Amino acid sequence: MFNKVKVLIVDDSQLVRIMLTEILQSDQRIEVVGAAEDPYEARQMIKLFNPDVLTLDIEMPKMSGLVFLGNLMRLRPMPVVMISTLTQAGAPATLEALELGAVDFLPKPSVAGATLKDYNATIISKVFSAAKSNISSAHDFWTKDEPISPSEGKLKANFICAIGASTGGTEAIKEVIRVLPKHSPPIVIAQHIPPVFSTAFAERLDACSAVKVFEAQDNQPIRAGCVYIAPGDKHLTVVRSQYGYSCKLLDTELVNHHKPSVEPLFDSVTGVFGGNAMSIMLTGMGNDGAEAMRRMKLAGCYTIVQDEQSSVVWGMPGSVVKLDGAHKILPLNKIAAQIIKHSYE
Repeated sequence: MFNKVKVLIVDDSQLVRIMLTEILQSDQRIEVVGAAEDPYEARQMIKLFNPDVLTLDIEMPKMSGLVFLGNLMRLRPMPVVMISTLTQAGAPATLEALELGAVDFLPKPSVAGATLKDYNATIISKVFSAAKSNISSAHDFWTKDEPISPSEGKLKANFICAIGASTGGTEAIKEVIRVLPKHSPPIVIAQHIPPVFSTAFAERLDACSAVKVFEAQDNQPIRAGCVYIAPGDKHLTVVRSQYGYSCKLLDTELVNHHKPSVEPLFDSVTGVFGGNAMSIMLTGMGNDGAEAMRRMKLAGCYTIVQDEQSSVVWGMPGSVVKLDGAHKILPLNKIAAQIIKHSYE
């Protein structure tokens, strides 16, 4: 007999509490142990029911979800999935919640039947992923160092670094990018993220980094010292162009259930750069990009995956390891130095 995942829902909307309860209870592996309308009620229910996962609204009366989350992660760390309003205005608060320690996020459910049906599988998988997540030790590997000094010599010509990530990836990416020196190789990133959040994520990353960070635009030239993040509703690929190399955005079908997907990005890098590239797989649920990373290794690219101990979810990195697609398995706080080591000659 398996133990059900115990979930506590925290949301000031009675309708949302009812909808989330029905969705989660539809999976026999989940038990909703309570539904609180504010953080004060949630605090009592946490003590009473000892849930495995919390779903948490950001905007609530009496105490904001962010204040409550900060207190919770300090006093009683546990996996939290943020249920947020999917708007441009709400994106920075959601990213702040991830910074405070939330595992993942998704928009509030719609009352539209077809939309709700599509929503069910997503929230159920995110709750299960959160229940298995490694929140306590993962944060110990966030970099606390000053930015890395450039290596001796010069940047390799026609060289690029590609990064893939999913659950836990926004913070993992930040911890890698923010310590890179200004003179770093061009970096292209596919992070599973909704469209309204990718803009805010790029802006947040740019504000704390020496390199310049962009939400990638179609036909945007790729330059050293710059980072290009896939928009939340397009696949990012790289192509040869009059500028040398450029970003190419594809509004095509989902790949491995994702758009953006890591697979088309990694495969495009291999196709354009051959072995003169490196790829990194950070924390994430599932196996998106694993086969493509194995192909990069076979093509002569240097491949690194984040280790299990520092990952929030060791799905995507673990899938690469199973396929023998990684040259190295490293903790998060050692990855930025490897980018510089392998991009200079």
